Amino acid sequence: VQLQASGGGLVQAGGSLRLSCATSGRTWNSRYIGWFRQPPGKERELVAAINNSGGSKYYADFVKGRFTISRDNAKNTVYLQMNSLKPEDTAVYYCAAQYIGRNAYDDWGQGTLVTVSS
Repeated sequence: VQLQASGGGLVQAGGSLRLSCATSGRTWNSRYIGWFRQPPGKERELVAAINNSGGSKYYADFVKGRFTISRDNAKNTVYLQMNSLKPEDTAVYYCAAQYIGRNAYDDWGQGTLVTVSS
């Protein structure tokens, strides 16, 4: 699966952004599409994930109630709606694909930078 993340930018605290992850290729074989982020000087962390049907979603505790993951299979795109953004949400955000039968995310898109100013 090829993945292309977009939608990052500069936003003030309390604002919103929507990230998009356009997918192509063997999307039928992917089990989950996940959004990860890597804050400056920190490890990469899983933010949210969604399965192929959209019926199963995961959220990290630090984004529950603020971020929403969704997908439009007709457009082969996964979205991450981010509301009530905080300065600590500043990070490079990546989308990645996990395949059926695998526990790891094997294919990654390039990152998109989200900067939240206080």
